Amino acid sequence: MQATGAEAVETPISPFEKRVGHHPALFVLFFAEMWERFSYYGMRALLVLYMLSGFLRYDDNRAFGVYGAYTALVYMTPFVGGIVADKLIGQRAAVIIGGSLMALGHLVMAIEDQYAFFCALALLIVGNGFFKPNIGTILGSLYSVPRLDPNRDGAFTIFYMGVNLGAAMAPLLCGYIGQTYGWHYGFGLATIGMMVGLAIFVAPTIVTQVMIGLGSIASAGALLFVGSQQTIWVLGPNVFVAIALLVAMGLALWALANGALPKHVGAPRSKAAYGRNVSMVLGVITVVVPVFAWLCSNPTVAGYVLFVVGALALAYVLFEAFRVTKIERERLFVILIMCVFSMLFWAFFEQAGSSINLFTDRNIDRVSEERVITQEDVGESMELVLTQEQVGYPQGGRVFTLDQLATARQEAQERGETEVRATWTITEEHVGMGVDGGEVPASVFQAANPIFILLFGLVFTALWGFLAKRQIEPSTPAKFVLGLVQLGAGFAVLWFGTQSADGRGMVGMTWLVLAYLLHTTGELCLSPVGLSMVSKMAPARMVATMMGAWYLATAFSQYLAGLIAMLTGVSHEEGAEGAQVIPPPSETLHVYGDVFVKIAIASFVAAAILAALTPLVKKWMHEHEPVPEKKS
Repeated sequence: MQATGAEAVETPISPFEKRVGHHPALFVLFFAEMWERFSYYGMRALLVLYMLSGFLRYDDNRAFGVYGAYTALVYMTPFVGGIVADKLIGQRAAVIIGGSLMALGHLVMAIEDQYAFFCALALLIVGNGFFKPNIGTILGSLYSVPRLDPNRDGAFTIFYMGVNLGAAMAPLLCGYIGQTYGWHYGFGLATIGMMVGLAIFVAPTIVTQVMIGLGSIASAGALLFVGSQQTIWVLGPNVFVAIALLVAMGLALWALANGALPKHVGAPRSKAAYGRNVSMVLGVITVVVPVFAWLCSNPTVAGYVLFVVGALALAYVLFEAFRVTKIERERLFVILIMCVFSMLFWAFFEQAGSSINLFTDRNIDRVSEERVITQEDVGESMELVLTQEQVGYPQGGRVFTLDQLATARQEAQERGETEVRATWTITEEHVGMGVDGGEVPASVFQAANPIFILLFGLVFTALWGFLAKRQIEPSTPAKFVLGLVQLGAGFAVLWFGTQSADGRGMVGMTWLVLAYLLHTTGELCLSPVGLSMVSKMAPARMVATMMGAWYLATAFSQYLAGLIAMLTGVSHEEGAEGAQVIPPPSETLHVYGDVFVKIAIASFVAAAILAALTPLVKKWMHEHEPVPEKKS
């Protein structure tokens, strides 16, 4: 009989497994997922900035709308992709199809055409739907045998580290290269990352080892080179990620010398119907990709689709809730309540890719100037390397703006140059302006969250274990409250930063890094317990449905994040040839500050409401009660 990906099939115990307690193939999945996340977060770091400064030249609200629709659909499709893999083609084929679609999507992103741009987003959405749920399912299948099951949580923790290692590398490499050398180079690097991840998954073991080794060494070298081109405090994170990558490489090469991914894992249910099913799935993909492209280009319609799907899902869950036992019904209500607060958390948290990204680009002082203009320089003509430091200062009878800098950089990149040089006549108004400094691209700061997770993820895991042994571990709703409070504190920090800005409206980057730290600690309180709670609280026959509902709530949060980001949209005036003009930092500062403080207040209010509901939620969880069967 053909084994399926869900079946537990014993495999020989390798020396690696004897030493560390994990299957060698864990590191095949680790690196495949790491490179997939590298490609995804590399594109994510650039997407909003690209829509504003690339050939599209969207205004803020249009960019936020497309971004919200795209990320919402990204979180909708894994539910369907998991079902297709389970019923038709198997997890292994689903991962290969998904990875191929995403690689193609990154490649199409390089075409400067609006329809091609939306088709690229659609390919990434559909590809993610096949890849994301199924590589995790394959990992679960590896650990379904009795001897490995006790180490399942540890395996997923290691796997999660791979996710964040890829997410950390992406802004440091794709973000820097895309903003410094040209958008297409950044998207091209994301394409290479996805292709490497796919090759690692499908290649024979020896080729996989070579790909992991060469890819890791090349990436570590690139991280060190890119870091050396910037300031010393940027080099530090690059060195940390490079070291983590090389350590993972060493473990992977050791592991794969002792075994590989078993052929039965992720296999289809029916070998006879496999070819027909794959052909059918590929045919459906050719139909749904244009549909998703249209939805991305029409965010309002995408919102209506989400609303209808969400309303139907809610109606179905409520209908089922009154067909089960009292304990099961109350547990379903707990899941729905927590879905609401999870949705709020992620809607606020995901400002990182949109409004916080643009706040970083426009109002965070990312330049380490070597000197400043003094009174003695007044009247001189000085050749400057233009950076963010000149934004907000007068030049040629008008204030120099960020969009002018972006246009100048794009023209320089087309000439093969990485710096923009210009001669300015120094006036009294330029006194205090920094010159000759290095600028950190805004997208690079998106590495802060995954780096903090790499640093503190295991610390939080150990902390919860320590508290659990003493029977003082916070309950699931209490962890959600802690997460919301820390998220609100992070936005409060950003608001305080806007209140301490300099005369030009520029905020010190310390405020931003501290906000990311608080957001990350909040995520570590809330994120790991969500799916675990769903798997424990849902009735046995509804686990998959409630998992889908949880992901659907996350999709809603992504769309809501786009709507919230629109509140920070800066009014654009039409410039020459229809170009969008971004006001100087002094004018955009209060817009971001006002929205950030409102998000902080909303987070604190949500935390207070959930804290008040916690006794009821804990009662409805029935954690220590058996579930009686409902009589028919």
